[in-house]
Amino acid sequence: MTTMTISRRARRPLAVPLLVLAAACGADASAETAPAADVVPVRTAPVLQTDVTEAIRATGVLASKEEAQLSFKIGGVISRIYVDEGETVRAGQFLATLDPGEIDAQVSRARTGADKAARDLARARALYADSVATLEQVQNAASGAQAAQAELRIAAFNRRYARIVAPSDGTVLRRAADEGELASPGSAVLTLGSSGGGSVLRVGLADRDAVRVRRGDIARVTLDAFPGQTFGGTVTEVAAASSAGTGTYEVEVRVDPNGQALASGLIGRVEIAPAGARRLPTVPLEAVIEADGDSAIVFALSADGKKARRINVTVASIVDGRVAVTGLDGVGAVVTDGVAYLGDGTAVRRIP
Repeated sequence: MTTMTISRRARRPLAVPLLVLAAACGADASAETAPAADVVPVRTAPVLQTDVTEAIRATGVLASKEEAQLSFKIGGVISRIYVDEGETVRAGQFLATLDPGEIDAQVSRARTGADKAARDLARARALYADSVATLEQVQNAASGAQAAQAELRIAAFNRRYARIVAPSDGTVLRRAADEGELASPGSAVLTLGSSGGGSVLRVGLADRDAVRVRRGDIARVTLDAFPGQTFGGTVTEVAAASSAGTGTYEVEVRVDPNGQALASGLIGRVEIAPAGARRLPTVPLEAVIEADGDSAIVFALSADGKKARRINVTVASIVDGRVAVTGLDGVGAVVTDGVAYLGDGTAVRRIP
């Protein structure tokens, strides 16, 4: 039993060999003389049931598995950006900083407030000891001191995140701002691709294909930037929900680089072979005529074998001279020789 791999997404190109076949049949028909008799002699071939694995093909964009959008926690004017796109960086390396003038002033103000609150608390405690201040006044001073210390910690925290530090080794993929620009809190300034996560191809699949894909499925990837090369791949993630914008499900395929330096943003095509197969009828290539995209026609014989019966089928794939189709339920044989002369209901005579 033969296992074939076919594609839902790439069916349209399958029509090319079928159209060529139909054209060839037409040429042969014009060169020959149609049978003079009303009965057309035909030969048939059996329809074989074959285990077929329907491959899924899609196009996507290559990216680093671990991409970090690096930004400042607070807004401010960018003072320095130390790296450009494509540069390799090390974990802990300074990448960008904000102008420290404003944030340093905020820290200084918070520290001054904390110092004053501490003095107020000390004075309130001394007065309370002399029975001049009340317990409530001491408690209020203590609360003020705690609040002032919290404000100082917040200001110090913000100052620490007024600069961008590389979280890991990697490569700068994108630089979205320049020195002197006003950066908003949380807006991406740099995109860093981690060198340890490898490369993945992210593609969007329709629901009918996404439900057939599982983590661990084997894939083959081709990249326009590397013509003639095929990269191995494995499905690592399948989205549980569709994208709101496109309605497709994002599938992530980890790509084996084969020793190549694969840059993010490359266009790639993937063929995923889902685990499991289904049985489909296959017929000889010469039995299929009038191909249009993935639609075509075959002829079978009536129950008494004296008339031709036209059947519309959907082409799944062409492998080793046979065509996997759907729409042939209950049909055991199809016409191969003489098919060019047939119409629905044409009288036929089966020959050996």
